[in-house]
Amino acid sequence: MSKLTYAVTGVASGIGAELARVLKTQGHRVIGFDLHETHVNVDRFIPLDLDDMESIAAATRQLDEPLNGLCNNAGLPPRDGLEVTILQVNFLGTRAFTQRLRDHLLPAASILNMASRAGHGWRDGIDQVKRLAQLTRRDQLEDFVRTEAITATQCYNLSKEAIILWTIAETETMVARDIRVNSLSPGGVLTGIIGDFQRAFGDKMAKNVARAGRTGTAEEIAEIAAFVLSPASNWLKGEDIAIDGGMGAFNQSDLLDLKSLCLPKEVST
Repeated sequence: MSKLTYAVTGVASGIGAELARVLKTQGHRVIGFDLHETHVNVDRFIPLDLDDMESIAAATRQLDEPLNGLCNNAGLPPRDGLEVTILQVNFLGTRAFTQRLRDHLLPAASILNMASRAGHGWRDGIDQVKRLAQLTRRDQLEDFVRTEAITATQCYNLSKEAIILWTIAETETMVARDIRVNSLSPGGVLTGIIGDFQRAFGDKMAKNVARAGRTGTAEEIAEIAAFVLSPASNWLKGEDIAIDGGMGAFNQSDLLDLKSLCLPKEVST
């Protein structure tokens, strides 16, 4: 496998740190972006605060080399008091960062956006996502949050719905540029911020994890992310891939009452 160059945001911890490790193990060059400085499994570190448009501009100006891929992994969990920041970092800042980095992406490059199972309600919230997508500045978000009357958890869900729909919306334009874009939707992953999700989603999350048997690991998500970024997945375009240990399937089966489709418990003779 030839040596490729990948940019990863949120590289200092969690899934981003594991993705950097996996990519380095595969022999690739990793340019890491984060608010917190790290040089672990990173060939080059560039400071980035997605909550600050000036920081986004400064970070992208520092990048002076072509990329084979970009993983937009950085994001904030649902946490009370951070409503505006969640929407800015998880969506508006990520979108602005990608726009500025787009011209650094080589032909056949791949963009991977980290979404979440929490974003899978986008069909019910599509109009709200469209209203959010019309905004371009952080100073517009406080009024948006107040007008929409949304909590931190709802802001998180909305930001991930926006990531999934933005990925879909960008697919044809990116394909015309010979760039692929996809999203991943992890669920129930054991990282340093899992407590935020346990508080936000409570019994619902606990029941899903219990049915799956355990939480996922950052390494498991990173391995799949590395594949989706790689040329090996070159025909995968515009897709959102859930990585949740079957949680989504459990819920769909319950909702659609699919038990009659299951294999019989005993084999007919």
